Amino acid sequence: MFKRLGNLIRGFFGLFVSGLEKQNPEALLEVEKENLRKQISEYNKGLAAHAGMCERLISQVQRQAKEEKELTAKAAAHLKAGNRKLAGEYALRLQKVKEEHKANVDQLEEAEKTYEELKRARDVSVKAAKEKIESLKRDIDETRIAKATAELNEMAAGMINEIGGAGDTLNRLEEMVAEEREKAKGRARVAKDSIDTTELSEMEAERTALEELALAEFAAEAGIVIEEESSESGEAHPAAEDEKAM
Repeated sequence: MFKRLGNLIRGFFGLFVSGLEKQNPEALLEVEKENLRKQISEYNKGLAAHAGMCERLISQVQRQAKEEKELTAKAAAHLKAGNRKLAGEYALRLQKVKEEHKANVDQLEEAEKTYEELKRARDVSVKAAKEKIESLKRDIDETRIAKATAELNEMAAGMINEIGGAGDTLNRLEEMVAEEREKAKGRARVAKDSIDTTELSEMEAERTALEELALAEFAAEAGIVIEEESSESGEAHPAAEDEKAM
């Protein structure tokens, strides 16, 4: 039972972590980049140790080559001097040094070959990992761009629907305003047709007569002669003719 409960808790925890990874792919990528740096560092330590062994072999080979020359010269010198015993000792030592030198040269060649292979394997692995990281970065960026584009398209689609709904409302409002305007014009027309124009004409004629009367009284008080419009026969007003005779 406790084992099943533990599996369930681990399962929930795994789902939670997976969800966080999906939400933060850049963070996961940074972790992998850091892991790659650590792996390269550890690999370089091993490679450096191997390179150190190569350097030790190089030193041994160089030392043995120098020793070979010295032993060869000494053995030859003692042999020429008639010191066969010393010449034999140097010859024996020379033989042993040559064997060791040959073994070290072979080992050095193998070590150098291994070093180059390890270095090439490291470079290839690092290059492949970096290319994959760059590819993942591009994929993440493209994914974010695609998500942003999808969200914009969804927003645009929603706006189109909302604008379409607003347009329907505006159309209905326009119809309502036009209907009210037509009703108002109709009421104005009915009110206009209901006015008695005859009474208005009489009122206007009466006002005109009063104006003429007031004007005549003002002219008489001021001593101003008002010339009336001539009749169709062209005869002047009698008052005007008397004024000319005087």
